[in-house]
Amino acid sequence: MEALRFYPDNSSDSGERDQDGLKNHNFSGSEKVLIGIVLSLIVAGTVMGNTLLVISVCVVKKLRQPSNYLLVSLAVADLSVATAVMPFVIVTDLTGGRWLFGRIFCNIFISMDVTCCTASIMTLCVISVDRYLGITNPLTYPARQNGKLMAKMIGGVWLSSASITLPPLFGLAKNVNENLVCLISQDFGYTVYSTAVAFYIPMAVMLIMYYKIFRAAKRSLARHRFARLPKRKDLGISQDLRMQGLKRPEAVSQLAGGNKRNVSIFKREEKAAITLGIMVGVFSVCWLPFFILSTARPFVCGVERSCVPVWLERTLLWLGYANSLMNPFIYAFFNRGLRSTYKDLLRCRYRNINRRLSAFGVQEALKT
Repeated sequence: MEALRFYPDNSSDSGERDQDGLKNHNFSGSEKVLIGIVLSLIVAGTVMGNTLLVISVCVVKKLRQPSNYLLVSLAVADLSVATAVMPFVIVTDLTGGRWLFGRIFCNIFISMDVTCCTASIMTLCVISVDRYLGITNPLTYPARQNGKLMAKMIGGVWLSSASITLPPLFGLAKNVNENLVCLISQDFGYTVYSTAVAFYIPMAVMLIMYYKIFRAAKRSLARHRFARLPKRKDLGISQDLRMQGLKRPEAVSQLAGGNKRNVSIFKREEKAAITLGIMVGVFSVCWLPFFILSTARPFVCGVERSCVPVWLERTLLWLGYANSLMNPFIYAFFNRGLRSTYKDLLRCRYRNINRRLSAFGVQEALKT
């Protein structure tokens, strides 16, 4: 996240080195155009994908479920990153890391950046817990899952995210804002606290939930294989059933019904494990390198200046931001309803969108 990153003091007018001896990172005109286009495409893709997700859940009745409210919260957080954070980062990057928006807005910007990025990460964490409870308690958890509960969970996520910005605002830690530099406090204790709450703890929870869902899927697969009827001729099945004192039609119906339920449970758990696995994998690849760098920086470089190459810091920062771009498409890839709604919205097919999605769901159910 931008507020956790660090800039060297690039206030020298020479265009070569600043007062600390660090080389300025001034781009040529063509480099600025290329970088500006690439970063603008990331912003546009993030806005489009998350806007589609919000509209889809709000408009389509089939998608308007309590569990999907978490997806809306995630999309709002990612959309906020794209609209309230990324544009200022692009300008700062194209000027070689110089903060041009003043001291007062620096603190506001840090608060927005930390809150939105942390809300996105924490919502992913809550989604993993929600998926785990839905899989392991399929009968009781949906009954407890309602709009009020989800609203409380979402409110807790945003309040926890905003709480990370409080220490600098109340003087318990001091943001660095001088010589065209704008970065969050690099105090050792605050760095450990902020990175732990914003990343390491949520990541640990997601990994635990993925492991538990993966184990549940393996157990379900074992039960499915054990319960699956072997392929026999009708005569052989009838003889076996007669030996057990059962009538053929009723017994076959019971066994087939139980087998069908086992298959359904297994498919649901397998899908949840795959979805969460990809989500955790993408999340880790995007954010882990940046947070390792952010945590280590004060202990290696001190709290006054950066000793990390600007190009490395910029690359890891935008790799983290790319997670906001990929989130809405990851969920759409595994959700037929979202994919269908995305297509309708992109084709401007707004009329009867709920009816088409319902018919599509019926067709898919008949196929299975």
